[in-house]
Amino acid sequence: MKPTGKDVDPQDRAFGQRVQRFRKERRRTQAEFAAALGKTSSWLSQVERGVQPVQRMDLLQQIADELGVSVQQLRPSVPADGPSQAPTAQSLSNDLDETRRLLSGHPALRTLLSGQNDSGTTRTLELLQSGVDDLWDLTHAGQLAQVSTLAVQLLPELERTVRTDPGEHQAELYLLLSRAYQALSAAFVRQDEADAAWVAADRAVFAAERSGNPLHVCASVFRMVQAFVRLRSLGQAEHAAQTAISALGEQDNQSPESLSVLGSLHLALALVRARASARTEAKEEIAKARAIAAQLAENRNDFNLEFGPVNVEIQAVSTAVDLGDAGEALDIGLTIDATELSPERQGRLLMDLGRAHAQRRHGGEALDCLLRAEAIAPEIIQTHQAARAAIRELVLVAGRNASRELLELAERADALD
Repeated sequence: MKPTGKDVDPQDRAFGQRVQRFRKERRRTQAEFAAALGKTSSWLSQVERGVQPVQRMDLLQQIADELGVSVQQLRPSVPADGPSQAPTAQSLSNDLDETRRLLSGHPALRTLLSGQNDSGTTRTLELLQSGVDDLWDLTHAGQLAQVSTLAVQLLPELERTVRTDPGEHQAELYLLLSRAYQALSAAFVRQDEADAAWVAADRAVFAAERSGNPLHVCASVFRMVQAFVRLRSLGQAEHAAQTAISALGEQDNQSPESLSVLGSLHLALALVRARASARTEAKEEIAKARAIAAQLAENRNDFNLEFGPVNVEIQAVSTAVDLGDAGEALDIGLTIDATELSPERQGRLLMDLGRAHAQRRHGGEALDCLLRAEAIAPEIIQTHQAARAAIRELVLVAGRNASRELLELAERADALD
C-alpha cells in the first residue's frame, strides 16, 4: 500500500516537489512528461506528491535527462554511483515496473534455446500452485508491491518448468501459467497500465489454450476486455467480449464455472456499452448477468472473477453512474452488503456510490464514501480517472467552503492538477 498524508517520507515529498517545479518551469504537462517517460499521468502525479518513491537509478536518471537537470539537482542526497542503502519498508515502490520489464522480453529464452532448465532448481507443482494462489490473493488485496516481487520470481520459473516438464504435469503447469498472467493483467488494470494488461491477458489466453481448459481461455478474454476498456478501445473490447459470449452460448455446459464466466463477460460488455453511452444495450447486459447470477444463487469466485448476485449489483451501480442515473445507482447500491467480497470490489462500490452522491450534489455523503473507498483500496482513488473527476467536481462545487478533509483528499488523489 502506498503511503498517504503524514506517512509520506519527507525525502520523497521533497523529490516530488523538485520534479514538479522543474516540469512546470519547462511548461510541460503531466501527460506530456509522463508519456516521455513511458508512464501514466497518475504515476507521475503520485511521484510529484511523494507517494510513489523512485528508487531505481536508471529511472531517476531518465527523469533527470528529460528535465535537463542532473540527478544531484533532483535528489541531492543520492551519491554519483547510486543509492547507498536499501529503501525502508515504508518507501518500497508500489508500481509494477519490474514485472512490466519482465513482460518486455521472453522470460525463459535460455531454456527455450537449450531445452534445459537453466536455473538448476524447480519447485514442486504444489509449491508453484501455492505461489499462483498467493499472487491472486495479493492482487485482490491491492498489495501490488508484493505482486511485483512475487511475479518476478514466479513467472520465469513457471515458463522454464512448463518447457522442461516431461509431459506428466504439462497441462497443469500451463494452467498455472495462465492463472499467473491473468492475475498480472488484473493488477496492471488496477494500476492503469492498460497496455501491459493487454500483453499479460494475451499470454494468459495462449497458456490457457495449451492447458486444454477453454473456460480459462474465456476468463483470460475477460481480462483482455478490461484492458481494452482502460485503453478506450471500445470496439476491440466489444468484439472480444461478444465473441466469447457467443461461443459460450453455443455450448450446453451449464456448470457453475461456465455460468460464472458467461455472467462476467456480460458484465464486461455492460461496461463497454455504458462507456459508449448505449443506455438500453448496457441495461440489457446487466439483466442477462442478473439472470445468470440468479441461476447460481450464490457468490462465487471461479477464475477469480467474483461473480454472483452481489457482484452483479455492484456492476449495476457502476453502470448506472456511468450513464448518469445517480438515483438508480443509489437505490441499488445502498442495499448491497459487499463485506464478503474482496477489498477491490468493496472499494469499487464505495467509489461509485461517492460518484453517485457527487452527481446529486450530496457533498458530505460523497466525501464519506470516497474516504471509505480510499481506506479499503487506495489505488482506486489514486489511479481511477472517474474517482479523481468526482473529487475535482466536489471541490469546485464547494468552493471556499471546501472542507479540509476534501482538500486533503484532492491533494492525495492529485485531482486538481
